[in-house]
Amino acid sequence: MTGVSFLLTRLPWLSPNPIYLRLTVTLLVIIAVSALWTIFSLSGVQLNRTSRETRKQVGEVHTEEYEIVNRFSLPKIWLKITDQSQLLGGTGSKVVTGIGGKKTRTHIGMTLLQKRGWYELGPTQLESGDIFGLFLRRKQVESSQRLLVIPYIFDIQFFLAPFGILPGGRALREKTLEVTPYAAGVREYVPGDPLRRIHWPSSERKQMLIVKEFEKDPLAEVWIFLDARKNVHIRSDEYGSSDLHQIWWGRYKKAYRLPPDTAEYSISIAASLAKYYINHKREVCLVSSGQNYSILPAERGERQLGKILETLAVVEAEGKLPIWALVSTHVNRLARGTTVVIISPETDARLLTIAMDLMHRGLVPVIVLIDPSGFGGSQGSKELSQKLFAMGVFTFVINEGDDIKEILETPQTIMTRHGFLRVGVENR
Repeated sequence: MTGVSFLLTRLPWLSPNPIYLRLTVTLLVIIAVSALWTIFSLSGVQLNRTSRETRKQVGEVHTEEYEIVNRFSLPKIWLKITDQSQLLGGTGSKVVTGIGGKKTRTHIGMTLLQKRGWYELGPTQLESGDIFGLFLRRKQVESSQRLLVIPYIFDIQFFLAPFGILPGGRALREKTLEVTPYAAGVREYVPGDPLRRIHWPSSERKQMLIVKEFEKDPLAEVWIFLDARKNVHIRSDEYGSSDLHQIWWGRYKKAYRLPPDTAEYSISIAASLAKYYINHKREVCLVSSGQNYSILPAERGERQLGKILETLAVVEAEGKLPIWALVSTHVNRLARGTTVVIISPETDARLLTIAMDLMHRGLVPVIVLIDPSGFGGSQGSKELSQKLFAMGVFTFVINEGDDIKEILETPQTIMTRHGFLRVGVENR
């Protein structure tokens, strides 16, 4: 428009007319003012993006506070905030208007968490310009905060537990950092040892700090083997859309459903059982072979649960090692009476051989099968589960859309020859 107006003032028969010259000057002034306004549009603007939580569960709603501070004396006509983090479907992106000089504006961003993993809470892009929209200025604000999205956990109230939960059994003769009823001896204090492990009578007698050493509780371990082989899982990338209309009513936690993905089902079950056993004072070990081989030594307590959930949050079903090979590599390390939980969508009959080997060694296998036929697979787990049950192995079959909590809590036949109890059934 400015160029056309300027050319019109050069034409001989139009040059006496001052309207074109005025139009040219007016447009030049508008452009100059808009450019100058844009230069200062983000001056003195500070964005503070904060979150009170660093760990949330799939299916929950994550909230963040966006605080926009205008430290400049002049007002900001409009400001566009764009959330560029990997958390999709959030409401943090927004356009705010009319931020006065030396004023602050805040709003809350919400995101329905649908996928596991670590997420950077940022960066955030700020965009502003003149009132005519001729020029734009962008500024990117980095963030150092991270969010861990852990797997969905079912609140299992009772599950099958072996007699190994009772005191007794042969000593394992393995040292542990945990305090157990089985003292193995004493040694000299080393910086970093907890003060609660100091044996004061021995320390007084030897005139130096002496700490107690402990052995693992016999027959109290639970080993969870997670099948993360790529070829056996059937996965879908469709996780649905984020509908936050009923967010204020807190209905998402109850209404959330796992995506049609056998890997997500397996990981969620592993997390749920790990939490159940740790809440019942058991030592839990997690073994998986996904994109990376991972083994967490058997420990108890909330710290162990945190490590297990962090590991499961980043596990991807990209492994190559079959579940029977994974179990076979560790079977010699398992003490007699150890509970071995195998979670897999496997339909291969070699799983029968592994279960039989575990039983012959005095171990207690519990197998949770994710039926791939319900997820679009060509084969099902019905025949394999029947053979396992006929062998006396506790077997749970999970289909797509099943109530996992109800299936895992379903009372099974007591098999005293294998040392199983129905924990909590009497109180149901």
